[in-house]
Amino acid sequence: MAPNSEDALTCGLVQHKKSNLPMAGKFNPTSPTSDLSRRDLFHWGINGLGSTALLSLFQRDGAASNSPEPHFEPKVKRAIHICLIGGMSHVDSFDHKPELEKMHGKSLAMDKKPDIFFGKVGLLRKQDWEFKPRGKSGLMISDMFPHIAELGDDLTVFRSMVSESANHTPALFMANSGFEFNGFPSMGAWISYGLGAETDSLPAYVVLNDERGAPNTGASTWSSAFLPSNSQGVVLRGGKQPVRDLFPAQDLAKGADLATRDFVNEINRQHIARTGDDPVLAARIRSYELAAKMQMSIPEVADMSDETKTTLDSYGIHEPQSADMGRRCLLGRRMLERGVRFVQLFSGGPIAGSPRASWDAHESVKDNHTLEAGRIDKPVAALLKDLKQRGLLKDTLIIFTTEFGRTPFAQSDANQVGPGRDHNRYGFSCWMAGGGLKPGLAVGATDEVGWKAVERPIPWHDFHATILHLFGINHERLTYYHNGIQRRLTNVHGDVVTEALV
Repeated sequence: MAPNSEDALTCGLVQHKKSNLPMAGKFNPTSPTSDLSRRDLFHWGINGLGSTALLSLFQRDGAASNSPEPHFEPKVKRAIHICLIGGMSHVDSFDHKPELEKMHGKSLAMDKKPDIFFGKVGLLRKQDWEFKPRGKSGLMISDMFPHIAELGDDLTVFRSMVSESANHTPALFMANSGFEFNGFPSMGAWISYGLGAETDSLPAYVVLNDERGAPNTGASTWSSAFLPSNSQGVVLRGGKQPVRDLFPAQDLAKGADLATRDFVNEINRQHIARTGDDPVLAARIRSYELAAKMQMSIPEVADMSDETKTTLDSYGIHEPQSADMGRRCLLGRRMLERGVRFVQLFSGGPIAGSPRASWDAHESVKDNHTLEAGRIDKPVAALLKDLKQRGLLKDTLIIFTTEFGRTPFAQSDANQVGPGRDHNRYGFSCWMAGGGLKPGLAVGATDEVGWKAVERPIPWHDFHATILHLFGINHERLTYYHNGIQRRLTNVHGDVVTEALV
């Protein structure tokens, strides 16, 4: 078995060296294993399958970008992503369909059974909220989001989104990574890998989950997969320990903590003096240095005592319904100010349960979306206004997505008009705001009842390509060699939605 394992190890080294290809601009990941030999691994008592596993670990821990630069002039430097779990109804929020109201109670003629989750096709059902033209642009947004609607002139709405799946787990993976299954890096990980961090005291990519729980897809949603592990999302929580294991399990005297660090540093210094430069050890040292800096930076960024009462009130932090999202939106803004590259906020937790803790409005759109929109409307609007007032919106991107939309017909037996709606992957709405976008604009369109995209369909690959473009990245050139393939966020697809750009 050993010879085959050694051959596999050799192939792994060759493959990793192949990954040292030009990325964006000066992208050139160093190989943490390039200085390793089989003799080193055998010296450590590691061979066969163990050596291959260790090599994989080193590739994850050690790879990093050197002097990352964009391909062209970027419009934005940072982003905050509000990701809705469960599927928001576009025909009740950002996609006005007057014909749907006229056709309420009528049947929608279909050539074949639609690809929806429960498969119950009831009669067409009008929207549950009134739509109004907003601002100078006249962008039509419903009263479901009264605070966000006031900022219609700042939004760029993508009304013809389409997905490849109508099921929650693959649809959420698709929206975040461009693939329907796990094992692929998220958009935040790609941006973190491609551009690095603007600070050395905070992670490049931070995740803030809904207080009701993480999405069903768990950590795979913000995974770095085969990219270097320092590209993955770092989850921050509430309480005294925002980052798990950031602080010792029990309090240590300051002198004892410093003595421990000095001892570890001395061991590392002696090892380097004995063996020469060790890129793997250097990567490990950097990770612990970041952890040490985070012990100072995380408490500081999480301490909102320096925020004014007006700011806290604007985010709805003192209101029970919006307090959770309000704290997370404000924390997200504080992180962006301090150099975090990508912040991801989830709206909704696990899909299962009653009542549902997500946007999965099978039973009643009015009841479900009133609750969920009430949790995020005021905080998200405050975030947008806050960034704008501070002059940050011009080079920041706010991304607002849903895994798919909901059907214009009721989820009920034929010839009935029920209060719920099923999943709809054929047409739905997302929006963005910030640098490089045409504000107060809607791109694409669905049919007269909001069932399918008919004008400029926008798959997730196009949406992701557009986001990378705003960061100054050519989505076809930001790649990573993995298992014989130059992988990228947009797979082998993707066209920038130029209609949305300035």
